[in-house]
Amino acid sequence: MANTLEIGNAAPDFTLPADGNHTLSLSDYSGKKLVLYFYPKDDTPGCTRQAIDFSNHLDDFAALNTKIVGVSADSIAKHDKFKAKHNLSIPLLSDENQQMLKKYGVWVEKNMYGRKYMGIERTTFLVDESGIIRHIWRKVKVKGHIDDVRATITR
Repeated sequence: MANTLEIGNAAPDFTLPADGNHTLSLSDYSGKKLVLYFYPKDDTPGCTRQAIDFSNHLDDFAALNTKIVGVSADSIAKHDKFKAKHNLSIPLLSDENQQMLKKYGVWVEKNMYGRKYMGIERTTFLVDESGIIRHIWRKVKVKGHIDDVRATITR
């Protein structure tokens, strides 16, 4: 099922627990653009850099009527620790049963040192004000990614 979503598709609906003991849904972002980024694991080097980059540029995205949300399979407790440790200001959703990850096609077979396992492929979706996917970045490289996302929104 990986990579089945395409630009122009409706973003799959979701309702998931978020850090800080609340729940977020796709409908919460109606009327705004949404950068939905999927990342493998809290508090690892690439994921930490990406979360800090997005947190540090929230005002830039707000000026573009855009919200940022991170999603991983980590627990809410891990998200809360991760946010506190790095002073993150973006909401983080927890998809421990991988339902949303599978809907978005980012829960894929990975291979590290010959060992195959299921995990999250670092992917970012840009969803427009009416819930339509306008851009997809697959196999994201963290360095320079935030600039690419911002440039795409302003196009």
